[in-house]
Parts: sequence; C-alpha cells; structure tokens
Amino acid sequence: MWFDAWSEVFRVLLVGAAAYVTLIVVLRISGKRTLAKLNAFDLVVTVAVGSTLATILLNSDVSFVEGAAAFALLATMQFLAATVSSRVKAGRSVLTARPTVLVSQGVLLEDALRRQRVSADEIRQAIRSSGQGDISQIAAVVLETDGSLSVIAGDKIGDWSALAGLPDIPAEPRR
Repeated sequence: MWFDAWSEVFRVLLVGAAAYVTLIVVLRISGKRTLAKLNAFDLVVTVAVGSTLATILLNSDVSFVEGAAAFALLATMQFLAATVSSRVKAGRSVLTARPTVLVSQGVLLEDALRRQRVSADEIRQAIRSSGQGDISQIAAVVLETDGSLSVIAGDKIGDWSALAGLPDIPAEPRR
C-alpha cells in the first residue's frame, strides 16, 4: 500500500516533530549521563526510546501524550538506575559490569581474555591506538564497563591507584 490519506501523512509530520522536540527536552532534563557511553542498561533504554519514537510516529492508536509519558518514564527509570548504581554498591554490581584487567604488567591474562571474549589482536590494536609499541611496557589494559579498552603505559602508572579494587592487579607491582 503506497498511500492511504493525506491526514495520516500530516499526523506523522506533526506528531513526529512534537515527539522529536519532546525527546530532546526529556534528554536535556535527564542530564549528560543519559547520553554517556553505553553500558548494558543504557543500551536497553536507548533501544526502548527508539522503539517508542517509532511507535509514536507510525501507530495512530498511540497518542502523543502517551508517547511523551513513555519518554519521561524511560528517562526517569534511567535516572533512578544511574543513581542507584552510583550510590549503592550492590546496585552497581546488578546494573553494570565490573571492569576487567586483560593485561597486567605486560602479560596477557588469557583466562580474562577468554571470559570476556576479547582476542589478543584486539588488545594489540588498543595498545597501538594508544601510541605504544611494546606490550611489555604496558602496565595494564582494562576492559571498561562500557566496552572500551583503557591502556595504561608502564611509565604512566604512577602509584597504581586508578586500578585499585580491580582483580588481577598485583599487591606489589613491578617497578
């Protein structure tokens, strides 16, 4: 079916523009955390927002006000989850993954690589991207909660405090 009625086209244009503006307002009110790098919970919210926008635009059975309420609900739930994960240790462990050390003192941690489904080639690529050329000179590579790889060169490690609390970090780092 190529065309039903001009009224449906105008509805999509008007409701779409209103929904877009509402989404921008909700995202601005909800803060920077809503648009930060995605962890698993953030990804779910992002997909849900996209699905909600599509439903508002294309399903005439869903009113604009219902869609706006859905946007507000999703932003509120994301805000609450971010608040819990930043203030309650148990909440953080439920809602976000823990960072994982994949290289420690120049040594690939094979078990960690296997558990996280990361290849040695991906580690080498991250090290090259950081401007380093020798894995033995790397203090640590960490798979962060958002899926990015942090590379810390041996000459930049300092007192190792940025890695405090992570497993596979030696109590007595090699100097």
